[in-house]
Amino acid sequence: MATIDAVPATRRGRPGYDQNSMLEVIVQLFMDRGYDASSLDMIAKRLGLSKSAVYHHFTSKAEMLEIALERVLGELERVFDDAEAQEGGAVLQIRRIVREAVLVACERQQYLVLLLRLHGNSEVELRALERRRALTARLSTIFERAKAEEHLRDDIDPRLAARLTFGLVNSLVEWYRPDGPDEPEALADTVLSYVRSGLRVNEQRDFR
Repeated sequence: MATIDAVPATRRGRPGYDQNSMLEVIVQLFMDRGYDASSLDMIAKRLGLSKSAVYHHFTSKAEMLEIALERVLGELERVFDDAEAQEGGAVLQIRRIVREAVLVACERQQYLVLLLRLHGNSEVELRALERRRALTARLSTIFERAKAEEHLRDDIDPRLAARLTFGLVNSLVEWYRPDGPDEPEALADTVLSYVRSGLRVNEQRDFR
């Protein structure tokens, strides 16, 4: 399972406030109003703090966005690093990536939504979008290896398989609710089974 609690060190300031708890409120504002439209005044008002108090924890709005995006991109990159380091072939790597990516999507839903809504209007956003594209390219490469190993259907383009797989995982943010009936682990198994049924070569050679 993904190590969801691995986050950068918090910057402490006023008693009762820390960077992590503030960031959750800030990200919600970014989602409600959009990053570009969210001013420092809005952020301070939503937090119930002065602007100087906000600046004690963050140097700029861009830093807020960058730290928030790292919460999800850093985790996804770690998922790929761990999967690619294990032995057993491309199929096992895909299985691990799909399951762990679902867990990240559930555990860090708010930050994934923010990532998916980026428009690329700033350097921070452009860097994040490039990292997102790099993850898709890495998954495509693994699908290519799975095809070479005869575990992926010949009529499926590995590049499209990677895009469709990420599209399925990302779609969870639209309806998954932490207080709902779907447990992340069970949901990860279901998504993996769904991907497996569409990509497998036959009943004996698949993602089992």
